[in-house]
Amino acid sequence: MEEVKITRKLLDSYKKLKRELPVLEYELNELWMTDKGMGNSVILNGKSGSKKPETVVGFDCEKYNRRKKTLAKKKKQVAVIEKWIDDIPDGQTRCVFKMFYRDGMTWEKIAAKTGYSQSPDYPRLHIRDAYLKKCGIK
Repeated sequence: MEEVKITRKLLDSYKKLKRELPVLEYELNELWMTDKGMGNSVILNGKSGSKKPETVVGFDCEKYNRRKKTLAKKKKQVAVIEKWIDDIPDGQTRCVFKMFYRDGMTWEKIAAKTGYSQSPDYPRLHIRDAYLKKCGIK
């Protein structure tokens, strides 16, 4: 599997990725356990001398494997983002990233919790954006 590189776009998609994981797991389970995983193909059967189209029904492995691969990729992206946030050396910066990305808090709530309630943009501009710029993340 390819290397996951932290980008601003990837960080911004973190919440969406987290919401998609249970949905993909549910879909995989449905494909495997129910007839939703069944598909059909048309083949040319030449048993009787002339080739005639025939429908063949069976488990759709390609669809199942695509979903499985997508789930694995998204799980890896989530794990890389979480590890990256956990590895931020500065405690306040790490806390701001956790509150915004993992906990889904608004910048106003983060500002209040970090003591910048008079300036709700401070955590976003001077902590998060400054750290991203320092790391060269665009």
